Amino acid sequence: MSYQPVIPSAGLAGWNFLQRTYDAQFKAFNASAQLQRDTDYFREKVGEIQSAEDLVKDRRLLSVALGAFGLQDDINNRYFIQKILQDGTGSDDALANKLTDERYKKLSKAFGFGPGETATTTDKAKMAEIVSQYRVQEFEVSVGQQDDAMRIALYAQRELAELAGKDVSEETKWYSLMGLPPLRSMFETALGLPQAFGQIDIDQQLEVFRDKTRNATGEGTVSQFSDADAVKKLTNLFLARSQIANLGASGSPGANALTLLRASGR
Repeated sequence: MSYQPVIPSAGLAGWNFLQRTYDAQFKAFNASAQLQRDTDYFREKVGEIQSAEDLVKDRRLLSVALGAFGLQDDINNRYFIQKILQDGTGSDDALANKLTDERYKKLSKAFGFGPGETATTTDKAKMAEIVSQYRVQEFEVSVGQQDDAMRIALYAQRELAELAGKDVSEETKWYSLMGLPPLRSMFETALGLPQAFGQIDIDQQLEVFRDKTRNATGEGTVSQFSDADAVKKLTNLFLARSQIANLGASGSPGANALTLLRASGR
């Protein structure tokens, strides 16, 4: 049996435990036989892949490739993924550039099968990076099987700081954040936005995200999350609101308010 991450409780208490024990748990998880077999197979075979079609034909290779970008649910969408890879990202008409989910662009760029691009499957360093990403993502999937909020929080520790540090405009950062489902879900929950929020005009959504973030953190930028303390504050708020939502009506208004106050550090 493969290692199952230990999360003793939901909310901030469980998160703090996971943070303290992350290195040991991640090491134990990565020692599992199945994970070793999958990553060894990828390293051995990926250098033989010369096209997007070759990659999607090999389910074991495709599983690692998609898993590295958190896209494992697309494992049966072979023709869709082949199109993503074949189109590349150099043209405005490329399929990955038409999708709001930024992970497809990252997948396409990582393999370089698009027009005018250079395939990376023989680049051992780049393929090793994909294996490393896969290991991290698989651990987060395993965490998410017990507590999906924890999985999103782990994802945010990596991706939010990276996005915050990019040399692009604030508007571009916000649109990128809105196009990454895990980060979007985190912000919507942390900021108390309703489920129907995603149905309003995209530019209005951006303004709401800015305003609500400013109210919660004191600053309405994505760039602020290059600071680990800002990521921690938002994460705590997200986990607190997730816990309250899971408790539902069983939690008293006073207890819920106290949970949010503790999460905000007040």
